[in-house]
Amino acid sequence: MTATRSSDILRQVAVLSATTFMIIAAMVGTGLLGGTPVQELQGGALDADASFLAPARQAFSIWTAIYAGLIAYAVWQALPGQRDSERQRSLGWWIAATEVLNGLWLLAAQFTTLPMTVVVIAALAAVLGLTFRRIVRRPGRGVVSAILVDGVTGLHLGWVTLATVANVAAWLTQTAPDDWAAFASVVGVVVLAVVAVVGIAIGWQGRGRVAPAAALAWGLAWLAVGRLAGEPADTAIGVAAIVVAVVIAAAALVRRTARASA
Repeated sequence: MTATRSSDILRQVAVLSATTFMIIAAMVGTGLLGGTPVQELQGGALDADASFLAPARQAFSIWTAIYAGLIAYAVWQALPGQRDSERQRSLGWWIAATEVLNGLWLLAAQFTTLPMTVVVIAALAAVLGLTFRRIVRRPGRGVVSAILVDGVTGLHLGWVTLATVANVAAWLTQTAPDDWAAFASVVGVVVLAVVAVVGIAIGWQGRGRVAPAAALAWGLAWLAVGRLAGEPADTAIGVAAIVVAVVIAAAALVRRTARASA
């Protein structure tokens, strides 16, 4: 802990403001305030059955945990004891940026175009990746910090990583020629192989933190459900999603075990 600066209070207020913006944007973007529900936006392009790489609708319940965690973080970081924390100085503005981009994606989906949602979610994924790297480089102390900083940001990163893939797939499905559907299985499996590489890298660079892997595995499991038990059906993609989920989870656990025994 060091002496409190005026910028510390500004940071705490900024995080609270970003969280408030995110909540309001979520209420607008999901149709709770009278707008169109997400699954009906962009001509239904963002629904669970709109592309071969979209998880089943149940997967999106993870947002409840992410939003609850971000709200809890905003309250916790605003406490006097966190005001002059060097870790909060390093991370607070970055986490606030992820919340703003989170809210902007929902507004983009509600009021702009499908390509714009791809731009926003790609920016969100990039900022989350940078934020997570800073978290790993500046470890915290205590269970609360581990849950509200490492855990929540990890869940956010893992889910948005897969959501970015689904968002791009939705865009391509709407714009690509119809005959591209013949290559959906091959392309889908290749993309999931790339997701496996990214997930393993996140787990390794994250020193075995389980939250990103858990979020990715969650989304991949529901993607498998969507392809094996829903529409559009595709056995190859469904099986590949299960394999990738297991590989990512196992890689994170191996890294965590190796770190603990080092």
